[in-house]
Amino acid sequence: MCKKCEGHGDTGEVAVLLDADGCSGRFGEPGTVVVYRKCGPSFTAGREMELAIDPEGGLAELRSKMGDLMQFLGTCRIFAAQSASGAMYFELEKAGCSVWEVSGRPDEFLDGVLKGEEEEESAAAPAVEIPVPVEVAPGRFFISIKEIQGKAPFVSSKQVLREFICRADFNALEVICDHVPPWIGMEAERRGYGVEARPCGRNEVSLRLTRMPAGR
Repeated sequence: MCKKCEGHGDTGEVAVLLDADGCSGRFGEPGTVVVYRKCGPSFTAGREMELAIDPEGGLAELRSKMGDLMQFLGTCRIFAAQSASGAMYFELEKAGCSVWEVSGRPDEFLDGVLKGEEEEESAAAPAVEIPVPVEVAPGRFFISIKEIQGKAPFVSSKQVLREFICRADFNALEVICDHVPPWIGMEAERRGYGVEARPCGRNEVSLRLTRMPAGR
């Protein structure tokens, strides 16, 4: 622990998957996991480990690497990456990690991630106004996560959509995003919605949630 952190119990750690350029990386691609610790007004990089999961290794490879990762993370339960999906995402969620999707270099988003995490835990009012889906026709809503994160990259899809989807008081919802957030499918199915995704532009996906007929 650095001298500035001694005597200060209210510190936070955020693990970040970094690519070769030092920016947040994508799940499934080789990278380096670095755990950053809040020291006073800034973050310092602490321990790090290389992470590369061979897709040919199957479930045994995944479990082995995820076991190594969880041991490395220790008590750190906040994980950030550019995009989070697939088996690695579900293993982190199962282990109780909060996964954030952010783009850029750590010094650009670490404060936002930690503040967002603290706000979710305390249920305090967010530091920025979180947009909500707009009703474009009776029972039909629209929102662009891509546009929101272009202005505020630390705002997560969960912050914007989870409460709205859990209320389940809409017939259809269209979401514009650069990839399908992996948690949405599970929540939508629980609430009785079908999910359909289709490309609608370069690095852009239209995600539609539609209420399924009763009895299906």
